[in-house]
Amino acid sequence: MRRIKIGPGQLVIRQGDITTLAVDCIVNAANSRLAGGGGVDGAIHRAAGLQRLQQACQAIIAQRGRLETGQAVLTPGFDLPAPFIIHTVGPVWRGGDHGEPELLRQCHHTSLALAREHGLERIAFPAISCGAYGYPVDLAVPVALDAVSHGLFTGLAAEVHMVLRDQAAFVAWAAHADRIL
Repeated sequence: MRRIKIGPGQLVIRQGDITTLAVDCIVNAANSRLAGGGGVDGAIHRAAGLQRLQQACQAIIAQRGRLETGQAVLTPGFDLPAPFIIHTVGPVWRGGDHGEPELLRQCHHTSLALAREHGLERIAFPAISCGAYGYPVDLAVPVALDAVSHGLFTGLAAEVHMVLRDQAAFVAWAAHADRIL
């Protein structure tokens, strides 16, 4: 685990299972229908209680329609240690010439802004879009860390955890953080 002070806040880069963290909210790398799926999205749905979380997500979709890439919404955390989940839709990697960096930055910013709006100060993010959506880790890390650092520096959050599932991802994120922070 690495802790880095940024402005009045703190960035924590850690390896682990995001569904086990007792923070104010965790961020879900969701699909546009909030339907659950594989990877971190499926793990969060299962750990939170599949039926209740799906009902909450379906109610949001019924009210507002599908989420666009970069948007974020809030649901209860149900059975998670974190009382809330912020669902954001990350960009699908299409070579980098289709606005992917700005959309990834927007995912982090809108999630942090939504957390702040609800008074949630300790937030855990997964590596948004780096799984099934194919965003290369070495290109995602600087974008995500820049957005999160800006959020910490401007007071959108007090503590942000970047939670990486495996050792290789943790090493990559920690190395990038050492270079750019």
